[in-house]
Amino acid sequence: MYGHIRAHRAAIALGGLCTLVGALTALAQPLAAKALVTRLGEEEPVAGVLVLLTALVVLGTVIESVGAYLLARTAESIVLSSRRRLVARLLRLRVPEADRIQPGDLMSRVTSDTTLLRAVTTESLVSLVTGGLTLAATVVMMAVMDPVLLGVTAGVMVLIGGSLGLVMPRIARATKQAQEAVGAVSTVLERAFGAFRTIKASGAEQRETEAVWAATEEAWRHGVRAAKWQAVAWSSVGLAVQVSFLAVLGIGGARVASGQTDVATLVAFLLFLFYLIEPVSQLVEAVSSYQVGTAAIARIHEVERLETEPEPGARAFEPESGAEPRGAATPGGAPATVEFEEVAFRYQPESPGVHHGVSFRVPSGGMTAFVGPSGAGKSTVFALIERFYPPTGGRVLVDGVDVSQWPLDRLRAAIGYVEQDAPVLAGTLRENLVFGAPAATDEEIREVLARTRLADLVARLPDGLDTLVGHRGSRLSGGERQRVAIARALLRRPRLLLLDEATSQLDAVNEQALRDTVAEAARHTTVLVVAHRLSTVTLADRIVVMEAGRVRAVGTHSELVASDPLYGELAATQLLATSG
Repeated sequence: MYGHIRAHRAAIALGGLCTLVGALTALAQPLAAKALVTRLGEEEPVAGVLVLLTALVVLGTVIESVGAYLLARTAESIVLSSRRRLVARLLRLRVPEADRIQPGDLMSRVTSDTTLLRAVTTESLVSLVTGGLTLAATVVMMAVMDPVLLGVTAGVMVLIGGSLGLVMPRIARATKQAQEAVGAVSTVLERAFGAFRTIKASGAEQRETEAVWAATEEAWRHGVRAAKWQAVAWSSVGLAVQVSFLAVLGIGGARVASGQTDVATLVAFLLFLFYLIEPVSQLVEAVSSYQVGTAAIARIHEVERLETEPEPGARAFEPESGAEPRGAATPGGAPATVEFEEVAFRYQPESPGVHHGVSFRVPSGGMTAFVGPSGAGKSTVFALIERFYPPTGGRVLVDGVDVSQWPLDRLRAAIGYVEQDAPVLAGTLRENLVFGAPAATDEEIREVLARTRLADLVARLPDGLDTLVGHRGSRLSGGERQRVAIARALLRRPRLLLLDEATSQLDAVNEQALRDTVAEAARHTTVLVVAHRLSTVTLADRIVVMEAGRVRAVGTHSELVASDPLYGELAATQLLATSG
């Protein structure tokens, strides 16, 4: 918790001081009331005492209001900084870490869990300090007035308040379960909206609705359980004060009747007893909020323990040879080389191997195509080049330097990558195009639009490049999304272009145009293509045939048709499909 409040210590201290001063002015009010009762009994003037009492009430209210505002503002600042830090960390997570956690659960930690910090990091902390000091001061004043009545009050409160020690752990447990359930709700909703059309096409609206209902009901059940124990805690405080009041009234009345104390002292003591409600309530609320907040902090801390990628400019390891990647920071620089040396890889330690001693070399410039049956490990080649995952054996080299020795931001700045599903982000078409090259000029955008045959699309859109494309590009066709993804990659002017099934959803006319675009790009950069269409493969300068996580053969189309049975079979199948 201290890590969240460290930067806001001064503001919290000032707010706490205002709250404490306000509480101390409240403690002076019973003394003024005692003086008022005494003067009334002795028929002395009371105007001065009334003015003093009124001033104490107004002053205490104003100071406490200022303190409450400072604490509320500081609480919002803590939530803001926590969300910023958490989001910055989440977007730097290593890909394997992100793979194993549901996105909806991560979102709930940013939105829901951080909200709970609002109370625990300011209000409960200050309430714990001010409530404790106010309680101590009140007890001292009560002891000075009548130690016997104080003993009665303390005995009742200790007897009833002991139950709080049993309740608080239950509040913490129920709150943590409730927050986890809220994360499950976010996960189910994220799944539903991520496959919205599939749900409708499958007639699964009711089933998905019931799944969300089940998750929300689980969150409700844990929330009700937490509320139940919180209600028990608050009821214990109220019961303790009420029983104490009755006990003090009875015993105090007897002491007044016997002459052991006077009425003014009893009235002041009862007022102190009422004022005791606030610090005790503050302490109970502070401990209760702390139990709630620790559940949220624990979930946030789980994210903070996840592994992240190195900061921009940092190396994962120091180069052994002192080699420096050539042209790494120069967009449009010399085409890169790529080499795999006996690379082995598996996604999880318990998962089957994906690569088994993969070796090949791609020279600078030109186009290299990767072909093979589904599951051969072709797309994984690109994931290893991008350093989304570390190989479990062997080396992946770009420009002759192990990718683990590249500064990660410079490595990825040299690469243009079009994923298999060609993701398009919610926002405008322009925002998607310049996503990887925010400094791109209008002239560069027009050029890449022409190369990817998107100019006609932009002309048809109501707001041109500033047209919203919808959630995940829902207002674009599959082929249009692929062309946007390719344009986005080309706009980076990469030294290495990775295309994973980049033309699978294009019609024949647009595919031919983009083949020409890719062929042109191959004259200035190194292009690696995962492709199943023979029309794309035959354009390649070299073809890497993969099967079951191994490189089976490398060569040109004509060489492989003659020498490799698997490639010959794949080529013949695609020729038959094309002619049909």
